[in-house]
Amino acid sequence: MALEDFCSLDNSDPFWDWNLSWNTTNPDFTQCFQNTVLVWVPCFYLWIFAPIYLIYLRSHGYGYICMSLLNKAKTIVGFLLWIICWLDVFYSLWERSNGSGIPAPVHLISPTILGLTMLLATLLVQYERKKGIQSSGLMLIFWLIALLCATIVFRSKVLHPLTVCVWRYTTFYIYYGLLLVSFILSCLTDQPPLFSQMVKDPHPCPEPGASFLSRITFWWITSMMITGYKRPLEEKDLWSLNPDDCSNRVVPQLVHRWNSECQKAKRFVVNSTYKERQAVAESEILLVKNSKKTIDPSLLKALCLTFGPYFLISCFYKLIQDILMFAGPEILRLLIRFVNDSSAPTWQGYFYTVLLFMCTCAQSLILQKYFHVCFVSGMRLRTAIIGAVYRKALVINSAARRTSTVGEIVNLMSVDAQRFMDLITYINMIWSAPLQVVLALYFLWQNLGPSVLAGVAMMVLMVPINAVIAMKTKTYQVAQMKSKDSRIKIMNELFNGIKVLKLYAWELAFKDKVSQIRESELKVLKKAAYLGGVSTFTWVCAPFLVALSTFAVYVLVDERNVLDAQKAFVSLALFNILRFPLNMLPMVISSMVQASVSLKRFRVFLSHEELQEDNVEHKPVPAREFHQFIILSLNLHFLLNVCIPEKTLVAVVGHVGSGKSSLLSALLGEMDKLEGAVTVKGSVAYVPQQAWIQNSTLKNNIMFGQERREAWYQRVVEACALQPDLEMLPAGDDTEIGEKGVNLSGGQKQRVSLARAVYCDRDTYLLDDPLSAVDAHVGKHIFDRVIGPQGLLKDKTRILVTHGLSYLSQVHLILVMLDGEITEAGSYQQLMAKEGAFAELIRTYAAVEQTDDKGDNETKPNVWFIRSTRYNILERGKKMSYVKAIGVLLSCLSLLLMFIHHFLSLFSNYWLSKWTDDPTVNGTQPNSQMRLGVYGILGISQGVAVFVYSLSMSIGGILASRSLHQSMLFNVLRSPMSFFERTPSGNLVNRFSKEMDTIDTVIPSILKMFMGSMFNVIGSCLIILIATPLVAVVIPFFGLLYLFVQRFYVATSRQLKRLESVSRSPIYSHFNETLLGTSVIRAFGEQERFISESDQRVDHNQKAYYPSIVANRWLAIRLEFVGNCIVSSAALFAVIARENLSPGIMGLSISYALQLTASLTWLVRMSSDVETNIVAVERVREYSDTEKEAEWRHQAYNPPPRWPTDGNIEFRNFGLRYRPDLDLVIRNVTLKIDGGEKVGIVGRTGAGKSSLTLGLFRIIEAAEGHIFIDGVDIAKVGLHDLRSRVTIIPQDPLLFSGSLRMNLDPFDSYSDEDIWLALELSHLKSFVSSLPDQLSHECSEGGDNLSVGQRQLLCLARALLRKTKILVLDEATAAVDMETDNLIQSTIRSQFEGCTVLTIAHRLNTIMDYTRVLVLEKGEVVEFDSPSSLIGQRGSFYKMAKDSGLA
Repeated sequence: MALEDFCSLDNSDPFWDWNLSWNTTNPDFTQCFQNTVLVWVPCFYLWIFAPIYLIYLRSHGYGYICMSLLNKAKTIVGFLLWIICWLDVFYSLWERSNGSGIPAPVHLISPTILGLTMLLATLLVQYERKKGIQSSGLMLIFWLIALLCATIVFRSKVLHPLTVCVWRYTTFYIYYGLLLVSFILSCLTDQPPLFSQMVKDPHPCPEPGASFLSRITFWWITSMMITGYKRPLEEKDLWSLNPDDCSNRVVPQLVHRWNSECQKAKRFVVNSTYKERQAVAESEILLVKNSKKTIDPSLLKALCLTFGPYFLISCFYKLIQDILMFAGPEILRLLIRFVNDSSAPTWQGYFYTVLLFMCTCAQSLILQKYFHVCFVSGMRLRTAIIGAVYRKALVINSAARRTSTVGEIVNLMSVDAQRFMDLITYINMIWSAPLQVVLALYFLWQNLGPSVLAGVAMMVLMVPINAVIAMKTKTYQVAQMKSKDSRIKIMNELFNGIKVLKLYAWELAFKDKVSQIRESELKVLKKAAYLGGVSTFTWVCAPFLVALSTFAVYVLVDERNVLDAQKAFVSLALFNILRFPLNMLPMVISSMVQASVSLKRFRVFLSHEELQEDNVEHKPVPAREFHQFIILSLNLHFLLNVCIPEKTLVAVVGHVGSGKSSLLSALLGEMDKLEGAVTVKGSVAYVPQQAWIQNSTLKNNIMFGQERREAWYQRVVEACALQPDLEMLPAGDDTEIGEKGVNLSGGQKQRVSLARAVYCDRDTYLLDDPLSAVDAHVGKHIFDRVIGPQGLLKDKTRILVTHGLSYLSQVHLILVMLDGEITEAGSYQQLMAKEGAFAELIRTYAAVEQTDDKGDNETKPNVWFIRSTRYNILERGKKMSYVKAIGVLLSCLSLLLMFIHHFLSLFSNYWLSKWTDDPTVNGTQPNSQMRLGVYGILGISQGVAVFVYSLSMSIGGILASRSLHQSMLFNVLRSPMSFFERTPSGNLVNRFSKEMDTIDTVIPSILKMFMGSMFNVIGSCLIILIATPLVAVVIPFFGLLYLFVQRFYVATSRQLKRLESVSRSPIYSHFNETLLGTSVIRAFGEQERFISESDQRVDHNQKAYYPSIVANRWLAIRLEFVGNCIVSSAALFAVIARENLSPGIMGLSISYALQLTASLTWLVRMSSDVETNIVAVERVREYSDTEKEAEWRHQAYNPPPRWPTDGNIEFRNFGLRYRPDLDLVIRNVTLKIDGGEKVGIVGRTGAGKSSLTLGLFRIIEAAEGHIFIDGVDIAKVGLHDLRSRVTIIPQDPLLFSGSLRMNLDPFDSYSDEDIWLALELSHLKSFVSSLPDQLSHECSEGGDNLSVGQRQLLCLARALLRKTKILVLDEATAAVDMETDNLIQSTIRSQFEGCTVLTIAHRLNTIMDYTRVLVLEKGEVVEFDSPSSLIGQRGSFYKMAKDSGLA
């Protein structure tokens, strides 16, 4: 049955009539078209999409919404619409039965279909309510389509009021009114579902509860934008993350997929090995074992499975947007045809203008939704990657830890994760770009025919060039990341060991080392810049060469081929579309190359060997059963055989490097077990040799995540001798401790570490020499009250590594270790009776063993953590500082070249418009060859200008990078110690990694794009104004609107970026802290708590990042709307003035207008990117304004070359304080030390012993008085002159990663013979000789592959090398056994015989033969005389000597 028969029985109502609908001044549709297509379109839409939507809703419930007024209204209106449709059906049936004429089938079928659709719509509303959908996009679009279709019918009925059927007219008007109500109701949002996140959350994100219209236009963020415009945003203004974006939902998904991939890879290895074994003879099995096939687990597949489903939505959006993109050129073709055809009715021009506006608006909305999905995917990806890396870092073994340094892992989290986020936004271009190219070529073929093939050939030629560039970029990328890793690794160590660096005056050596790596990094960047110049040249020239070759072939093949406006400008509009995919494809490929490098780095890290879970079994040990196990450390096999009874106290003793700490590591499962078994009963607590302190309050450090038990807490604090310290701290146990415990002394840190273990109340305690760090009476107190037979831990199993021989008589079992083996074991009495090495050791040292104060680095009670964030520098100041860093001349040259490039581009297109307006003579254009030649020259000139411009910008960027990095490095190294104590190292590392990466690579490229977009926008506006001067009426209005929207946005955007930056550093600080304390975290089994803390910090960071990406979309939609209005205005005024316009000028104007929206959006995106990324320059320059130390070298005064010659030290009324607003910690110190004297410095914790040495080295400047060395006031000497002429062996023996030789002599000032002699004198020669690489032996980060004692001996070797007239020993023998201590003391006596030696006493017996002893109390001198005289005076020193059994 034909549609005419379907609509009317007598064929009087045709389906379509061109004369009625198109070729008329007042268009309308036929009745048949209105009754069929306009009724069916919304019905078909709903019936097609409803099943898919229902399937989605079944698996995605958001709760249950109670019946609300809105829901009742929707339901009632839906039922009324259903009733209206059925009334039409019944009326048709009534007509038929009444005999008043048989109605056409359409009057029965259309209302029936419509009625069923309305019923479906009403039921869907109820189902959505049950599933917790507050606002439905599907339904809103349905009501919108239905309303638009009904509006056309409504207009027709108003224009042609027929009196055929009053009933149908009446029902239609009611139907139309109800549709309007339904549409308005669907724009509103319902109440939140019961028990939803929004109800419970104090700061819920308004997005889930926003209406569909609000979501697609991002209106829901406007409240935050207004707040940000009125005042700076604060953390409390941020909303919670949506549940789907939180770490606890995202990370486990990726970890689960990755583990599945790892399992698959393992299964493959096992299967392939098994099959090969079956195929070979027995004798070949060994060979097979070595040639085992392996496959790497695929991280890419894990990522795709985790994030792919959500990301696929973006592909759908991109596809629609790509198709809509070609509507512009098609409408342009129709508009030019309309201008050429003077007989066309005017309404068609207005119709094309409206159509253009609608298409561009739809394109804008879809494009922004696409970007939103991409950015959210990127955000989730970053969350997942950081979470996975953090979880992995907690379980990798020590061998893997050595291959991945802290710097590398931090880079994985910051730089590599960012690369993934950047790529995800553009990854769809991989399929979208070819699709756009194919569509563009199809339309070009329609326009110009086979001539397009010349353009295709040109594009094919460009592919290998881009491929070569991409390959080279990858090579440079790998090299740059390698340099960056080693630079960040050094920076990390540098900040960790900054105190040692300053004491030794080694800043310049490390500055040169960092600068050397930086130079190699910049060399790679420079090569990449040249490559970028070539790449930009090809990008700019590619679309132009395609156009030129196409037009040339078209014109030259046949002289009758006339290049008119329609052909030229529709082609040009298509070429402009072509430009984007051709430009983006190489960028995306290079981004993919960068991401593939990062992906490999992630895969390698996530594939690292983990600690074996079966290293230690936790179960009861049968009595009297011995277990044999082998542990591996430093490539030595240690054979141990030991059983420790329950509830006993066991002491482990032995020389430095004998394997005592390794034994504890084995019991913790931190070492690789080769065979045998290790069994530990119950839970474990561990106190490491070097205390690990968190950047948190003292209370949190002790409680360590356990619940507060007040009485037990007080007992623990008292037993660990922390009560006096709590009274000294400004906020008691609520005092915040800085990174690595900077505001606690060594003794305090160790006591806090011990208190943490005791508070946690475990079954087994592994104590790695905790008493070496505290003074004698405190050590005795702790042993008696905590560790000993009557202590808090008396019912626990305790393994105590110690050098303190006085406690050995009270322990149940002693293990004596030598070279990784237990040589003797037994009780104190048994071993003494044996008369072995142990008994000899006791007899030699027992009398003089008692320890004095180690924990004296007096509390720095008020060096508190001040996280200062200074953001008061003006934006202009930042940009100017960057321009200065580039060089004003180079900046001006770049601008000029950019201007020339854009001027040539505009002129070439203007030339083309003039060419298309050339008159045709006998079907040909006479001047076409001349026109073509000039057009070609203009294009090539553009390419050359942009090549030089690109190079100058990139080179300028590198120059800026170099100068900013150098000045930041210099300024940070020149900062005083107090700066490092209050600035988290995470902040500093972040500045040198993330911010420098932004300055290196991001800022130059976004500045280039920003300048390009700005010139594009200005050029487009100029062309539109020249073509249609009437647009001048609207452009100022739209320009002001544009500026207002942008300024409104920038205020909020900048604050969000700042909040995001500020919340990023704590992620890395916490990560750094975790890496330093992994063994403690694992021993206490606190991994889950630390993981959730890390997740929480990442979420906190994303809370600021998410609104910033939504704010970008908010802005883009509004600005694209402004752009769309300008485009439509250009088209509208062209239609109005069509009598006076040549087709060429109109084509030029609208083809530029079509680019304008994209250029505007890009301009805003780039300007906001410039605004937000230029913050990196501010953050890098921030450190140039901080306080600085005194000059390293004074020009005015250089001390004599051999100064000090005698080593006389004189303090005159000396006093110092840590900060100007604090009390003096040293006061009224006046004393004279003669050259060659040996002076011991003693005193209780907090007496000011270490502060005195800090004053001598001017780590802290004198607050009053003076210090003279050989009569020279040290305040007048340059810091390096002073620190290089005085030597210290510091309390914390710190090594840097690099060779042993570099650690001893970073300036290469000494010969190998000198170094070997120093090693011999420090008793390390035999150890270093036994190493395969000897002096070239690589120390790992922090010197972790040497024992603490060996590191202390290396520090002694450093002192022996420098051999200055003054030597300071800051408890330098804390970590060594008695015998080694004796050797060190004898070396110091013989080698520094004529030198002045100041020793902060560790063991009192070491200073009993000194010339004099200085006793300090509360920062003042109380006694200063020879040891024998002081004992005779029976004062403070006598009491200490008595405590130590020496008086």
